[in-house]
Amino acid sequence: MRSYHPALLGGVFALLAACSQPADRPQVYYEPYRPQYHFSPDSMWMNDPNGLVHDGERYHLFYQYHPFDKVWGPMHWGHATSEDLVFWEHQPIALYPDQNGTIFSGSAVMDFSNTSGLGTADQPPMVAIFSYFDADGPKETNQTQGIAYSLDKGKTWTKYANNPVIDNPGEPDFRDPKVFWHEASSSWILALVAGDHMQLYRSDNLIDWELSSTFGQDVGAHGGVWECPDLFPLEINGETHWVLLISINPGGPNGGSATQYFIGDFDGNSFTSDQTEIRWVDFGPDNYAGVTYNNTPDNSRLFMGWMSNWQYAQEVPTSPWRSASTLPRTLSLESREDQLYLKSSPIEALKKLKSPHSFDAEIFEASGTLDLVSDQAHLKLAVSAQSSKLVFENERLAALSIEVDRDLGRILIDRSKAGKTDFNETFNQPIVVEFDPASDQTLLDLWIDRSSIEVFVDDGAAVTTVLFFSEAPFTQLMATSRQGGIRLEEFNQVSRIW
Repeated sequence: MRSYHPALLGGVFALLAACSQPADRPQVYYEPYRPQYHFSPDSMWMNDPNGLVHDGERYHLFYQYHPFDKVWGPMHWGHATSEDLVFWEHQPIALYPDQNGTIFSGSAVMDFSNTSGLGTADQPPMVAIFSYFDADGPKETNQTQGIAYSLDKGKTWTKYANNPVIDNPGEPDFRDPKVFWHEASSSWILALVAGDHMQLYRSDNLIDWELSSTFGQDVGAHGGVWECPDLFPLEINGETHWVLLISINPGGPNGGSATQYFIGDFDGNSFTSDQTEIRWVDFGPDNYAGVTYNNTPDNSRLFMGWMSNWQYAQEVPTSPWRSASTLPRTLSLESREDQLYLKSSPIEALKKLKSPHSFDAEIFEASGTLDLVSDQAHLKLAVSAQSSKLVFENERLAALSIEVDRDLGRILIDRSKAGKTDFNETFNQPIVVEFDPASDQTLLDLWIDRSSIEVFVDDGAAVTTVLFFSEAPFTQLMATSRQGGIRLEEFNQVSRIW
């Protein structure tokens, strides 16, 4: 990758980016492969979601953005806002590189009590906490943590004058701070990663930070670098448990990028977990760097991820943009056989996009074919068959197949014949999803967009996110089953959001 010197180019970045904002042109978002109900940038490169926060009125999505190319480059924070996490409005770029470096991933909080002193009682600041990356610095110290603040709910930003607020102690891959207010200890908590482990810091004011503990050197998946931590509480049966998300690249269950999770306890200083097995937020290859929203109106835990994989993200055949976000999801806990597991389900607000179509519920009892109205569809199926196969096809005979084996507790997804795949050899590899089959049936909740499918198994007990690049819309779904049937419970067209 090319090297950029932010001290010299920061002003140029700001000037050029100001000239590269989305144009008001009607053809936007109708390009081949363009997602129709997932967020994607108007143009150029996007990766990790950053600074997910609700300001009391709107949700903010900041994201890693390169405004001058469709591949990774000098990172900025792109910005979009939404009232419901469904319909999005593009905003001007929020954060630009400066003399300390380009702007890597991080988080944002509403400092309502003005603990930082960066705002006032009448204008509490929105504070962004992010990693600086100095491309010309030594690897051991080229990443530090900085802050910026906004007094107009994210419209304009000011960098803190004494950045960085956390210097690098000599740790490579020292980045991706996630900050939240911990009421029990009356302090801000910051989680970041340092190569193969997480570090936790505490602060009274978002400016002065003290290291309190570390976690993870000897637990979890370590097939690649740890990234994008997120630590938060979830309740089940009246008890509070803490969940830690850690993205890893490479080392995912289906190759390349993926996000694992731990369930444990947090006492204000340290996170601990007795979990011994590796658990994945999403088995698919195309959900990475996901984090959750701060300050949600109803205290729900809402998650969004980057819908791609570092194995091929810079090569996928999209133009004039690259990458999209996953559907926003609600996270919760469930108990199975005295063990707690993380579930994720599409947010309720997505229902407003669904238009029901009439159908024969028994169409797939042994085998059958369903005509699809468009390549923006939602299907809910109850699979009682011990083994079954779903095949989405189009007029060019491209096919995306999903095989469900309830005996083995395994789903196999094959996208090798689903369209364009020659941009990267790893893209053709089969995708395996593991799940715990219920005794009577397995529920499949399928969300299909123009170039993606998200599969939620048994109300989100297992999830997989998969990209494909079909050159024509899938027009039918063929199903076959053995030792049982498949019942179609919902069939909806999903409206576009742009």
